Amino acid sequence: MNIVVIGSTGRTGRLVLEEGIRRRHAMTAFTRRPDALADIAGLGMVIRGDGRNLEDIRRAVRGQDAVISIVAPEGRGPTTVVSDVARAELTAMREAGVRRIVTVSVSAIEGRRPWILINLVRWILRKPYADFARMEQLVAASALDWTIVRPPYLSNGPTTGRVRSEAGRKDLAHGPYHISRGDLAATLLDLAEDSNHLGEVLLVSEGKEGG
Repeated sequence: MNIVVIGSTGRTGRLVLEEGIRRRHAMTAFTRRPDALADIAGLGMVIRGDGRNLEDIRRAVRGQDAVISIVAPEGRGPTTVVSDVARAELTAMREAGVRRIVTVSVSAIEGRRPWILINLVRWILRKPYADFARMEQLVAASALDWTIVRPPYLSNGPTTGRVRSEAGRKDLAHGPYHISRGDLAATLLDLAEDSNHLGEVLLVSEGKEGG
C-alpha cells in the first residue's frame, strides 16, 4: 500500500514508518523536519511541509491509499493545531479521492480510569485536549473511512504484540492503562491495511499476557 504518515518525526510516527517499511508498504513521511528522518532506510518519499497548509497536505495525500495522522500540540496552552491539520487532511483527501484515515487522539477525552490520574491529566491538559475533541468531531463528520484511536499512557517499552482494543465504549473496563509506542504503531498500520472499525472510536491498551 501507499501510506502517508502525518506527524512522522515523533516517537510513534518513526515507529510507524519503520514498521510499514518492514511490511513492504511504500511509506511517505510528511514533516517540517526531513533531516530528522535521515536515518530511516527504505522510505518511499519524504515531503516537507506544514500540516496546517492545505497545499502542503495536498502534495502529501495525492496518490496515497491511506493516511495515518499522529499530530499533537506542544505545550499546555490554547491551541488549534490538531484540528487545523485534520481540517486540511480531510479536505485534501476528499479532493484526491483518498478515503482511509486512521488518526490518533487521547483516551482521557472521555475515559474515567484510573480515576485520580486521568482526571489530573485531563485538568492539566484541558486546553490541548479540547483541540483533540474538535479534531474528533471533524473526522467523525467527514464521511470518509475513518477510525479514531484513543491510546492511554504511551510507554517506550518493548513491542509485545498484545493489544487490547474496544470500540463503542468511552472507557476501558480495566487495566492495563498503557501501551507501548511500538504496539500502537503496529495497531495503526493494521487498521490502515484493512476495513475493520470504519467509523468507530477505538480504545487501545496493552493486552494481558496469556489473555
